[in-house]
Amino acid sequence: MLKNPDLKKELENLVNLPENHSYLLAVSGGVDSMVLAYLFNQLRNSGFEFQIAHINYHLRDEDSNRDQKVVSDFCEKNHIKFHLYEVSEKDQKPQNSIQLWARELRYHFFRQIQEKENLDFLVTAHHLNDQLETFIINLSKAAGINGLSGIPSNENNILRPLLHFTKEEIYKFAQENNIEYREDLSNKKSDYLRNKIRHQITPQLLETNDHFLENFKKSISYLNQVKDFVQEHICEIENSLTTFNHDYKIISKDQLNLQSDFVKFEVLKKYGFNSDEIPKIFTAENGSSFFSKDYRLIVNYNQLMISPKSRFNNLGEEKEVLLIEKFDFSENQIIINLENIIGEIEEINKNIEWEFDAERVHFPVRLRKQKDGDEFYPTGFLGKKKVSKFFRDEKLSILARQKIWILVDDENSVLGIIPLRQDRRNAKDENTNKILKIINEK
Repeated sequence: MLKNPDLKKELENLVNLPENHSYLLAVSGGVDSMVLAYLFNQLRNSGFEFQIAHINYHLRDEDSNRDQKVVSDFCEKNHIKFHLYEVSEKDQKPQNSIQLWARELRYHFFRQIQEKENLDFLVTAHHLNDQLETFIINLSKAAGINGLSGIPSNENNILRPLLHFTKEEIYKFAQENNIEYREDLSNKKSDYLRNKIRHQITPQLLETNDHFLENFKKSISYLNQVKDFVQEHICEIENSLTTFNHDYKIISKDQLNLQSDFVKFEVLKKYGFNSDEIPKIFTAENGSSFFSKDYRLIVNYNQLMISPKSRFNNLGEEKEVLLIEKFDFSENQIIINLENIIGEIEEINKNIEWEFDAERVHFPVRLRKQKDGDEFYPTGFLGKKKVSKFFRDEKLSILARQKIWILVDDENSVLGIIPLRQDRRNAKDENTNKILKIINEK
């Protein structure tokens, strides 16, 4: 019989989902996660299933093994499927950022189990004191309104049903219900930032007000409401400045730059760019690229062109297409239609009809993308010009440049920039007898 009905009621409210949903509980053996496991076990008759996962990092010698035993014994006693990952030598531990390494390792393990066992939600035992510590950490990092609004109770299929309860309440509940748990003595050290906040800052804050955590919980609730309101307005602003094509999301750089630093940060943060990089984006030269973990941003005159890295990599692959191996000089003219080879070049709606003196061209003739140092002798101009300068003079967008093909001969000499300009050196003249004709027509 549960002696604290509020904790049980809160959990029931937060996991009141259809019966066909299932859960994976992340259980370390500490009081928070063991209370979570106990509550879920008490609620098994509510019609949902759950399993438990534990990671033994072997960072605290025999203490780590005792943590594992508490969890595995609980699962065995209550007939709960138990998943264990034991860190071994193959899991190389970094010299620094042990906490980040451990977090990435465990979430990777959890996701593997969820996929294998077809479990819908991951459930963790974060509580209100964790929320306060995270708030202080994010405050020190200028994390913005998202960081200050705290750990979400339900996001990306991760449930945190104990967020509204204090550590003290969880300890009391465990004692009243005789729940076995383990104390991680390493948490009592102050060698990590979170532990310093936990042992040095939080106690002083709690002493200032008997209702500090209760008021903090209300403040987090208000901040979340503000966040939702602000994000809705931010989306409206972004949408008003945004256009799309097949490959890029295009945001007006000048219009976004007129917005406050806060708006610029909120718009670009979702693509993985941080407060240090964002000011550089607005002062960067045309053609500059910025990379986040998942996105690439290109500064293109008055545009910020954003695309997933994977999509850009496919566009930017270095390709070569053999157009014609050799010329059959028994023919007076050979016509090659590029439409079926390279298709339509977006942003440049232009047909071509170029004629070359086949006797002056060094075969084979190929198509490739631009390379550094490319230069040619464009028709209608005196002298030669670098292809890169030609692109700038034509005010071509970055996207258009990526999709343009360079026509070259066997000596890698440029014959033309498709579909913009032919090189005049091998162009047909009054003395031409054999013609290589390049067209781009449907």
